[in-house]
Amino acid sequence: MADALSTEPDSALAKVRELALDLPETSEKLSHGQPTFFVAGKQFAQFRHDHHGDGRTIVAVKTADEEDLALIEAAPELYSRVAYFGRGWVGLAIGLPDTDWAHAGDRIARSWELAAPRRLLEAGGR
Repeated sequence: MADALSTEPDSALAKVRELALDLPETSEKLSHGQPTFFVAGKQFAQFRHDHHGDGRTIVAVKTADEEDLALIEAAPELYSRVAYFGRGWVGLAIGLPDTDWAHAGDRIARSWELAAPRRLLEAGGR
């Protein structure tokens, strides 16, 4: 089911945008044609819909250490490798009717924490 193309990418993007821009000192700009989210100039999330015809709607998020491999192995219907991103990133399937937006919000916030400068984390983070 995770490979089914979302019929409403605009609503999925709106939700990702809401979750990402609610975090401290975040901004959005296009990067390689994709809506991408930054904290203090460092990328922490990117929205992709049917990227190069892959049929998926995802948000790419950072992971800690070898967490990317563990997530993909444990839940391949939910997590995937992200084209053109190296290790330390996963694609989280979103935009389907059963999307767990609380979980997606937690993964986006965790990605923000991994990219945020120390001063933001020491100030209480999110």
